[in-house]
Amino acid sequence: MLTKGLHLLSSSIFHRFASRSIASLSSLPGRRIRVRTNHPSFSFPFSPVISRPISSGKVLAMAEGTSSSTSSTSQKHTNRLAAEHSPYLLQHAHNPVDWYPWGEEAFEEARKRDVPIFLSIGYSTCHWCHVMEVESFEDEQVAKLLNDSFVSIKVDREERPDVDKVYMSFVQALYGGGGWPLSVFLSPDLKPLMGGTYFPPNDNYGRPGFKTLLRKVKDAWDTKRDTLVKSGTYAIEELSKALSANAETDKLPDELSRSAVSICAKQLSRSYDSKFGGFGSAPKFPRPVEIQLMLYHFKKLKDSGKASEAEEDQSMVLFSLQGMANGGMHDHIGGGFHRYSVDECWHVPHFEKMLYDQGQLANVYLDGFIITKDVMYSYVARDILDYLRRDMIAPEGGIFSAEDADSFEFEGANRKKEGAFYIWTSDEIDEVLGENSDLFKEHYYVKKSGNCDLSSMSDPHDEFAGKNVLIERNELSAMASKFSLSIDKYQEILGECRRKLFDVRLKRPKPHLDDKIIVSWNGLVISSFARASKILKAEPENTKYCFPVVNSQPEDYIEVAEKAALFIRGNLYDEQSHRLQHSYRQGPSKAPAFLDDYAFLITGLLDLYENGGGIEWLKWAIQLQEMQARGAYFNTQGQDPSVLLRVKEDHDGAEPSGNSVSAINLVRLASIVYGEKAKSYLNTAQRLLAVFELRLRELAVAVPLMCCAADMISVPSRKQVVLVGSNSSVELNNMLSTAHSVYDPNKTVIHIDPSSSDEMEFWEEHNSNVAEMAKKNRNSEKVVALVCQHFTCSPPVFDSSSLVRLLSK
Repeated sequence: MLTKGLHLLSSSIFHRFASRSIASLSSLPGRRIRVRTNHPSFSFPFSPVISRPISSGKVLAMAEGTSSSTSSTSQKHTNRLAAEHSPYLLQHAHNPVDWYPWGEEAFEEARKRDVPIFLSIGYSTCHWCHVMEVESFEDEQVAKLLNDSFVSIKVDREERPDVDKVYMSFVQALYGGGGWPLSVFLSPDLKPLMGGTYFPPNDNYGRPGFKTLLRKVKDAWDTKRDTLVKSGTYAIEELSKALSANAETDKLPDELSRSAVSICAKQLSRSYDSKFGGFGSAPKFPRPVEIQLMLYHFKKLKDSGKASEAEEDQSMVLFSLQGMANGGMHDHIGGGFHRYSVDECWHVPHFEKMLYDQGQLANVYLDGFIITKDVMYSYVARDILDYLRRDMIAPEGGIFSAEDADSFEFEGANRKKEGAFYIWTSDEIDEVLGENSDLFKEHYYVKKSGNCDLSSMSDPHDEFAGKNVLIERNELSAMASKFSLSIDKYQEILGECRRKLFDVRLKRPKPHLDDKIIVSWNGLVISSFARASKILKAEPENTKYCFPVVNSQPEDYIEVAEKAALFIRGNLYDEQSHRLQHSYRQGPSKAPAFLDDYAFLITGLLDLYENGGGIEWLKWAIQLQEMQARGAYFNTQGQDPSVLLRVKEDHDGAEPSGNSVSAINLVRLASIVYGEKAKSYLNTAQRLLAVFELRLRELAVAVPLMCCAADMISVPSRKQVVLVGSNSSVELNNMLSTAHSVYDPNKTVIHIDPSSSDEMEFWEEHNSNVAEMAKKNRNSEKVVALVCQHFTCSPPVFDSSSLVRLLSK
């Protein structure tokens, strides 16, 4: 049977794999999809996504942050992971498995003992990682097998995405899918031999379990080592060829640049769910890049006079945003969004909360508000950002990465359950809400028997029998009318109910918080906080929000963005080398920053500047762009010999591709600076996109944000809004809000205070046109606004309504 498995590493498999472009290696649209993959060497079929464990009762107590595990073996064993900072590694610090962190000590031990490496990759809020820990890594018999015959390495994929990418690519190339925990066997020189994702501990249903697998791998190493090693070497060679995308020309063909967005929009439209919203079927992921693409296409159609087609795109987007906001994937009590919905109706989620989702979703809801002026969308954006402010920000300003799906049902419980912190019984709601209980229960579809019955996929194992995941299924106005209340009063009652339930929920054991601060994810959130500070000023006066939204001023949000940026600059940036580190927890991580860190942070800094932040953020963005350029847009800098592959990644999944974001950053920067520097940025963006020409042609739906970047390159001239006025003036703040009140992804906002020598010096160096505009339009009493293309500008205007008219042309 093992010989059959080894045959899968033959040239035919890798020849087929090598012919694909890189995006086909990327995971499914939701990068955190929990795929249960069984190793094909034992004739296991590839299994589909399993949304719930076979028996969640097996998920016993897990380590929380830096604390030791409460399982029975927690005090018997301590391994090398106890010295690490990663929450995920610390969760395994008291396993009987003799874990090593990724590094030379482990590699040397494998060479010295002449044994293979077992590599396990996951993250601290990963449900199936918890399952495999309890079932296998806490098991003394499994530990003995691993300790006797392998060197075991544990990696936090959020701390080392470069290591994860190498071995995830290997598993995906062989088996067509992947997920976490990732389980891979390596030679001592780190070549992959075989792998999969989650393995149950024992043989079952005719399938070998993890223990049997360990014995068979040991036997193969002892008896068929040459075949294994040759296959692993060949695998890396073929992966390297497939992943090292190169361009045949220096730019995309013009026709492809102009058509990529339309091609992608058509492909997405074919997968649109007209009943529940979203693109694709269950499990449903909030893939914000899809929304961004459809909105971009909507604007393009609208500008070209195709109003009815534009309306179709807009309605798909808005219905999808409404479906997500109404569904159980949205945390109605505490704010923010869970990772994804296991069913097609956005109801029952996988309950972990990831920072990268919050930042991107806040931005697309802000876009929804700009386009519609409907405060439903601004409410959801505020709901997300206020959740982050309340629960996810360190006192120093950095923003934490995730909250777990699993938690204890009550203090003293001996096992965790998925969603325990978030779900409710009907009796609990009656007890807490009293006279308003019936209103609340009808609004949120709460039932005595439990409400996870909207789809056969919602709760296939009846884990939530008698429990309710809150979901809104009726129109607000209809519900208010039914209870003979005004809409305002009805919303007020719901808000009071949510606050009461929130206070009760706070007494439950909280899910584990991964308090790691990741630069790339912070960049996404810096962007959304900065944009919210100006976009939300367009809300009608006296708009009132109910809990979990705080009735704060929009300006409060930019303070959060600036504090997060200051944290990164102060703790994860070297002023001399201009290099970033990837993450922070009790100090900077060992890993240098990756492409996503530079790209996403640059976006955040550009948004911070364009929405009223100081010139220092624009200066830093330019500095980081210069540093990033040295990495040639690979995912890593290529300085770590233990990372066997450098990848030019394109897939826009749950997180956008660093290359897609970089291309857009370059276009934005080219519209800010002038002359040779602007040409250089555009030429770099053209070369970057040319690398991915095949992907843009053949599977645009895999790269929606890159399609937007390609179109931006084709736009004859990006619109520039130049505002001249005192930084301290209320009028400048108001005009900035006006500049951001019209949806236009091909617009750059520049603001300059002619009384600031620092700003004037910057613009004299980088764009003398802007400096000249500031001199000519200096007005001590009013803010002057100019709308320009190629810095050929309209006559100046001095009020918001005039600026809106110019922007709407």
